[in-house]
Amino acid sequence: MSKSTVAILRTRPATVLSDYHRLMNLAGYQQALPKDRETGLKINISWHFFYPASSTTPWQLDGVIRALKKDGYDPGKIHGCHNRTVVIDAHLGERENKQLPVIQAHGLKNVHLYEGDEWINVRDAVGDLADKFLCLNQVYPQGFMIPKRFIGENIIHLPTVKTHVFTTTTGAMKNAFGGLLNEKRHWTHPVIHETLVDLLMIQKKIHSGVFAVMDGTFAGDGPGPRCMIPHVKNVILASSDQVAIDAVAARLMGFDPLKDIKFIRLAHDLGLGCGDPREIEIVGDADAVNEPWHFNGPFKKMTFASRMQHKIYWGPLKKPIEWSLKTILAPWAYMASVLYHDTFWYPTHQKIIHDILHSDWGRLFQNWEKLALPPDDLTTPGWENVGNEPAELRKESMKFFLESFRILGLCVKEAPEFAAKKRMKAGAR
Repeated sequence: MSKSTVAILRTRPATVLSDYHRLMNLAGYQQALPKDRETGLKINISWHFFYPASSTTPWQLDGVIRALKKDGYDPGKIHGCHNRTVVIDAHLGERENKQLPVIQAHGLKNVHLYEGDEWINVRDAVGDLADKFLCLNQVYPQGFMIPKRFIGENIIHLPTVKTHVFTTTTGAMKNAFGGLLNEKRHWTHPVIHETLVDLLMIQKKIHSGVFAVMDGTFAGDGPGPRCMIPHVKNVILASSDQVAIDAVAARLMGFDPLKDIKFIRLAHDLGLGCGDPREIEIVGDADAVNEPWHFNGPFKKMTFASRMQHKIYWGPLKKPIEWSLKTILAPWAYMASVLYHDTFWYPTHQKIIHDILHSDWGRLFQNWEKLALPPDDLTTPGWENVGNEPAELRKESMKFFLESFRILGLCVKEAPEFAAKKRMKAGAR
């Protein structure tokens, strides 16, 4: 068995596009992803509002698309791919995070998996492999559905480097969570590490190739994937080994992958990838891995919401409350999340965002619409000029406060406890 490889490069706006092209080739993406297959770009939206390090960056998405085009992949076979989360509005998120303009500029298909795509039972897709699942057969005794379009196509995951209140860190393996599980994903939270391993088994079975490109230009520390402290870190990573890239990212953040990250250890022990940094070949700017960031992690300064989630899924509130999340009462949890994160936390922490917008990456994001390159320009390496400093902090809190109530209504409307029944009634007509 060949040694797992993770590519890492230091980057800056002036070279980021050419750096992404070099990075992907250092990691052997053309050998991992057949050119005659459809290729889905699994875009990460951890918050529908812009928050540094939370979601796929526009230069990450743009760099990957330009690399694919430069190396002869047919744009007609490439598509953006989004899942829906009950508490996240993916349509708002792809606009606010400036992902949609990138997809549209390159003329790619943009797939929202919950809007008309066919889903099939996992056993119809993976057969007897389902008998090897660590936990999903217990979580979903009647089985669960996965997108039919995923079978036989390449997938490129586009996560960011950040911590997570459920899984300590999150990256390539966690990025499959929303796309492969449709309804009632929250049922898996008590066994989230085992779930990610089961999902990796599925991916290795159904996809013609799996690859990850991780952006660490911004990196997030704290109770992620939302309420974090963002840092400018200027690195990007890529690998065809989902376990290895998550292990290297964890090491960068200051964690011991096999000791501190359960899903990495489980996947490593099952031979699904390499989670031991000592056994991973690092290519590119290999010395960057020896500069750990000493992140505090997600558990030292948890938010009120994350503390309550831990108490419900793993603590003293598990027995009295967790049962409600498997009944028609579950939308209370979705509403509580939106009210806390969108109505309270985001409007009251705008200064964090505006402070980091003064960085080069922040200015590139702020000025993206003016600076975006023509889609057929595959030679310009990046942006020497990232535009003007952003305006001083504007009083935007009321705008986000009001938007949160629209999202609150949407999360109730789209709650699987209600939406699934409506779809069943519509199908019966």
